[in-house]
Amino acid sequence: MPVSAAADSGPLPMSKLNTAQDLKFHEIPRERIADRVEQELLRMIAAGDLLPDERLPGERRLAEMMNVSRVTIRTALRHLKSQGFVAAVQGGGTRVLAADDENGTSALTQLVLDSHQNLHDLAELHAGLEVWAARRAAERGTDERIAEIEDAMAIMSRPGRDESLKAQDDQRLHQAIGKASGSAIYMHLISMLSSILVEMFTNHLYTLYIDPTQDRIFLKQHRAIVKAIKARDGDMAARAMAEHLQTVLSNYRNAPEVEMPPKASRGDVRSNAR
Repeated sequence: MPVSAAADSGPLPMSKLNTAQDLKFHEIPRERIADRVEQELLRMIAAGDLLPDERLPGERRLAEMMNVSRVTIRTALRHLKSQGFVAAVQGGGTRVLAADDENGTSALTQLVLDSHQNLHDLAELHAGLEVWAARRAAERGTDERIAEIEDAMAIMSRPGRDESLKAQDDQRLHQAIGKASGSAIYMHLISMLSSILVEMFTNHLYTLYIDPTQDRIFLKQHRAIVKAIKARDGDMAARAMAEHLQTVLSNYRNAPEVEMPPKASRGDVRSNAR
């Protein structure tokens, strides 16, 4: 009985077998240490461990903490700067940039500069995000983050607190709530919006806080927000934040129109936002 061609062919030659197996595998590219440092810093930014406008430790300290050379740190930071994730700080150092941070020259900033209505629309959108953050902080905030909110509230509540610091206290509390939300996307969005709003409304916000009546109202509302977050009640936290921001927005609407800064000063928007 004749043997079939298939049966007669025998096992595949080793060279052909190796070729077939090789198709399943891919060469792993060699990775420089600087690339790994860059990826780790990017991971921290994406996870919210490094927040918009946060300053990184100096090169020497960063090299010590990551157990690499300063040359490696410098290379990684240079790559991150070229991608728009970080920027050099005047006088030395590096800070994290917010998403779409263009030092106040973005199309969004231009729209706000050209229209008071756009400015108020942006303030309302900003408020909606903060309501979301308050709910999220109550539902998902860690004990450590909630403790930071309470600390910020304690500073704000100090008797005889200097009026000139109260707008700054407000920003500290709202930022602590944002951090407690645990969302890096939120922190980047809110930083970008705040950089515009704070520049436009700084004088008016200061005026609100030196009004004793408004100051007492804001303090009561802030305490209600913090109490709800501490109680882990997302619905109550969202309602308390919405009530507070509605009060703020009402004051903005009733105030005289904010004088828009000259276009030449747009580059200063972010530097004045903190």
